[in-house]
Amino acid sequence: MVFKRMLRAFGVGGPSVDTVLTNPNVRPGELLTGEVRIAGGDHPADIDQVKLSLVTRVEVESGDNEHNRNVEFARVVVGQRIQVGPGQHLALPFQFPVPLETPLTVVHGQHLHGMTMGLRTELEVRGAVDPGDLDPIAVHPIRSQEHVLNAFGALGFRFTRADSEQGRIHGVPQQLPFYQEIEFLPPQQFLAKISQIELTFVTDPHHLYVVLEADRRGGLFRAGGDTFGHFAMSHDEVIRTDWAAVLHQWMDQVAGRRSSHGHGMHGGHYPGHHGGHHGGGIGAGGIVAGAAAGVFGGMIVGEALDEVGDFFEGD
Repeated sequence: MVFKRMLRAFGVGGPSVDTVLTNPNVRPGELLTGEVRIAGGDHPADIDQVKLSLVTRVEVESGDNEHNRNVEFARVVVGQRIQVGPGQHLALPFQFPVPLETPLTVVHGQHLHGMTMGLRTELEVRGAVDPGDLDPIAVHPIRSQEHVLNAFGALGFRFTRADSEQGRIHGVPQQLPFYQEIEFLPPQQFLAKISQIELTFVTDPHHLYVVLEADRRGGLFRAGGDTFGHFAMSHDEVIRTDWAAVLHQWMDQVAGRRSSHGHGMHGGHYPGHHGGHHGGGIGAGGIVAGAAAGVFGGMIVGEALDEVGDFFEGD
């Protein structure tokens, strides 16, 4: 009897859980839906809570060191005080609101190298180790974000990787304790002056904040370092804006060129964060999705799947 109680304490013979998503593809601000399926074990069990949470990998700086850790950034309780009999099957339907600041993991069907995202399920079983489940999800851009990303593709930027970093960006209404950086190589005509551009979106129900960081190369008569840009618009304004022209003008300024492409946007030095993109040609509003698909294409699906696997094993 003591041995059985010890096995139960380690979850042996207890209930198991499986979360089934209606669709693992979602956009920030939408609902993830599905059901949590609980199967009773070989003895009765009392479940105090059934919780779902969104989890992603975040880079954390500590002194001179950096390390990655899995961070929970949204949680929903889908059931409380549930009794499960031996062999009993229960299904708990849920709707999980995905925060608007949720990092993107997929653009134009391509996994963003460096990003992982999962929906974690936890059962708080009285007197036992919590059984759990973790399901990968794919977060796609909303329409305004996609409009900006399309301009990067049209101008010849090449995506390299993305990550999430702990910290806050000065001057934007950021809610989460981390932000995503999507990194690009600039178009050929800017490579001599700018080595890398990083894009961050901070999104709320009414506005999209686009933060850019350009890593400028040092030279004989110029200092290197980071230059920042900050653009704030309503979602409708973002979609009406010629972002290829905006990015091209900003890149010209960062590279120290005189730009003849006027635009009523503010994009200056921005202490407190990163931001930078530059364009390689003026493309007007109707930029086709295929252009952006090109900038995000060529990534190896197997590599993406291996990375997701590593993430879930690490959890």
